[in-house]
Amino acid sequence: MAQPDYTITCKSFDSLTPHELYAIMQLRNEVFVVEQHCIYQDADNKDLQSHHLMIWDKQKLVAYSRLIPAGIAYEQISIGRVISSGAYRKTGAGKLLLANAIEKCHALFGDGPIHIGAQLYLRKFYESFGFVKVSEMYLEDNIEHIEMERK
Repeated sequence: MAQPDYTITCKSFDSLTPHELYAIMQLRNEVFVVEQHCIYQDADNKDLQSHHLMIWDKQKLVAYSRLIPAGIAYEQISIGRVISSGAYRKTGAGKLLLANAIEKCHALFGDGPIHIGAQLYLRKFYESFGFVKVSEMYLEDNIEHIEMERK
């Protein structure tokens, strides 16, 4: 793979173009439904009130997360649907995504704790950004998860 030429964008739902929305839904389906074999309701109405952080390599969406105001998914600000395309894993795209997600959450929603529901196997990744475990393990869509929070 050639050196990625990343562009980072963050938009409210109403500001997304049809192309961007399609790319988001395509990547979420590629990773969560096909790769992780999860049958779940992806369109959960939280997208409408969220901001959408996207990392593009030219015209390809390679990493994405949604930034959710407090009171929608959790009492606190939250980051959800954190994903990177399989072809871009171990390229730094995920780290770039999460660092930007944290920064953008505080810019959009103020300084406060950020709460996430994390897949358990990614615990160390999230801990490297200051998140700490705040729940016991639970199954969501047959995948082990924990809740984590960054003060």
